Amino acid sequence: MLHAVIMAGGGGTRFWPRSRRDRPKQFLKLAGERTLLQAAGDRLEAQVPPERTWIFTSASHRDETARQLPHVPTDQIVGEPASRDTAPCVALAAALIARRNPQALMIVTPADHVIEPVQEFRRLLHATEQLAVENPHALITFGIRPTRPSTGYGYIRRGQALPFRQGVPVFRVESFREKPDEAAARDYLASGNYYWNAGVFAGKASVFLENFAIQKPAMYDGVCKIAASWDQSNRDAIFVEEYSRIEKISFDFAIMEKAPEVLVLEATYHWDDVGSWLALERLQPQDASSNTVQATHCGVDTSNCIIVGDPDNVIATVGLQHLIIVQDGDCFLVADRRMEGDVKKLVEELRRRGLERYL
Repeated sequence: MLHAVIMAGGGGTRFWPRSRRDRPKQFLKLAGERTLLQAAGDRLEAQVPPERTWIFTSASHRDETARQLPHVPTDQIVGEPASRDTAPCVALAAALIARRNPQALMIVTPADHVIEPVQEFRRLLHATEQLAVENPHALITFGIRPTRPSTGYGYIRRGQALPFRQGVPVFRVESFREKPDEAAARDYLASGNYYWNAGVFAGKASVFLENFAIQKPAMYDGVCKIAASWDQSNRDAIFVEEYSRIEKISFDFAIMEKAPEVLVLEATYHWDDVGSWLALERLQPQDASSNTVQATHCGVDTSNCIIVGDPDNVIATVGLQHLIIVQDGDCFLVADRRMEGDVKKLVEELRRRGLERYL
């Protein structure tokens, strides 16, 4: 049986000021009428019932997660007491699922990506289930065929081609590559042998745990202690104590780059990780002046701007080009779009100056 694990613990600082500590990116409606978290749940619900759905988020966002996904049992909304990147989250999910059924198949997916059409994602889920039965010791990931030489994503180099599953191309993974420079990204795109790493992983819970036991034994021991206490009265104390000791590391670095058998399914859907304000240009149409607008906006000689604001306020612009303009409550961001990646640095600068109340 398939279990779904949705990772919803990111801070989304590149989307400041709309994304804040009490309302990070995954809880926002950035691409439609549903929040990114709700859309992630919607994609899975046709194949994974609520009793096999797990959400991992920060402890401070557990209540908001439950409000947005009320059908998920509250005991399966796991509030992490400390930020430890993705490896500990995946390890604990595998340990909790293995308590029910070590041979259960689990799929791990981020909460804050846009995937369309949903039917294609579900087709890959069916292919994943078939592939996992035929390759019981493998970990499986989804690869996105690159459309541009992006330096912002990790890459997967595909190896030997395997038979299609559900009409989906399947390959052995030759290697994982870290975020490249511009020249390497262009080479990857031109070769046709690389995929963007979409951060989706699948396999049997027991296989995940076997890999953790080999590659990260201390982490494995810690999550097993937490899982063993899950039905006990001292669970929260053990969770905090053990999780605070666990190494902070991504699942890719901890496990996927070293796993002995990894397969990749070529995703047949449109994908966007909604990584920064520029993503809005890929997710919605522009106006006649090539502006991307989510606001009440009146502009004169304004073009190639991203403009976001509260609907009750008017953003009026004159003679502006190539800017990111975001108004959210008590904060206003104006940035050169060429430096959109530095919004995260700006958040750190606000913190350094003692302006955390605006974060």
